[in-house]
Amino acid sequence: MVKAVVGANWGDEGKGKITDMLAKEADIIVRFQGGANAGHTIVNDYGKFALHTLPSGVFYGHTTSVIGNGVALNIPVLFNEIKSITERNVPMPRILVSDRAQMVMPYHILFDQYEEERLGGKSFGSTKSGIAPFYSDKYAKIGFQVSELFDEELLQEKVVRICEMKNVLLEHLYHKPLIDPKELLETLHEYRDMIAPYVCDVSLFLDKALKEGKTVLLEGQLGTLKDPDHGIYPMVTSSSTLAAYGAIGAGIAPYEIKQIVTVCKAYSSAVGAGAFVSEIFGDEAQELRVRGGDGGEFGATTGRPRRMGWFDCVASKYGCRMQGTTDVAFTVLDVLGYLDEIPVCTGYEIDGEVTTEFPVTHLLEKAKPVLTTLPGWKCDIRGIKKYEDLPENCRKYVEFIEEQIGYPITMVSNGPGRDDIIYRKSPLQK
Repeated sequence: MVKAVVGANWGDEGKGKITDMLAKEADIIVRFQGGANAGHTIVNDYGKFALHTLPSGVFYGHTTSVIGNGVALNIPVLFNEIKSITERNVPMPRILVSDRAQMVMPYHILFDQYEEERLGGKSFGSTKSGIAPFYSDKYAKIGFQVSELFDEELLQEKVVRICEMKNVLLEHLYHKPLIDPKELLETLHEYRDMIAPYVCDVSLFLDKALKEGKTVLLEGQLGTLKDPDHGIYPMVTSSSTLAAYGAIGAGIAPYEIKQIVTVCKAYSSAVGAGAFVSEIFGDEAQELRVRGGDGGEFGATTGRPRRMGWFDCVASKYGCRMQGTTDVAFTVLDVLGYLDEIPVCTGYEIDGEVTTEFPVTHLLEKAKPVLTTLPGWKCDIRGIKKYEDLPENCRKYVEFIEEQIGYPITMVSNGPGRDDIIYRKSPLQK
């Protein structure tokens, strides 16, 4: 059985917590795309952690954590992350890395910084983790695959060839120091020694596990609206954030994915540039930001303050549809307990017409939110275990949003801990 945990919106929906929670019942957790450019925040018995590359299932002794072929693998970052959790008494997790995964190279990070610098005010709001240059090289077929680390002749020839290409850009476009092929080769030897114990034919491993009836959890990074095909292009990430890509990024058959849990926040937040129709500003945004999440709405990787907004039914309905949602996990509902009234974005006004369907980017830039205001519940809902025990206005809020997006909300998160979850039977469940 394969389940996927993915984001409905701009990322930062609380996928780490939901993955950590579902990992309890899973045997294998797979990261299938993206790199260390976004993080997942997890609060459990060991403390509070921000993970960037490791799957969110590493805190359970019974699980195997897999870095799939679709991931942008930054080897030193992975190792620092393993060290950061084992130093805090988390047992050393079982980790496998796909021999087909490709590596983020030191020059990818430099090119990311140089390009943002060159673009100035027209930049894409990159986290400068090397992700766009990494995926550019992957699809230009000049990336380094983990398996290539173990072929010395190939490595020596390729390092020289790649440095020649990169140095032209460094010299003539960016006017920055050149890459020394000898130094790069030494770095790759260090990477090889670090990663060697973990390398595996992941696709074969997963095939065997599925034949044995094991449960596999696919963990996505970011959300639908950051997908390069279906998101707010060009303010997107460089790898597909959709559950469908989980099959490719892990190396399994698409029909194996039986459950797609799409994580949706009870309000909206976004990091980085791009259209954000329900965005709020000033004191109103700051209050929500400071109260939000666990310790506030600041990026798990960058620490950047997130942009805040009310729940966006248009974007979330679209986000759930593109993911192929079977279940919605509705997070941070407890945060809204301070509000007398809660606005919800139920439509977009574009050129005088109201739509409830998510448009392409150039129309999205013109969209104004159509808001519906619901009454708040004005109390703390943390600690409540049953859906029926939630305040009436709180249940009405959940049910209104469920009706608007058209996908079943089966999990409601009412606190940061792994036990702060309410399971619910939705009338929309098939």
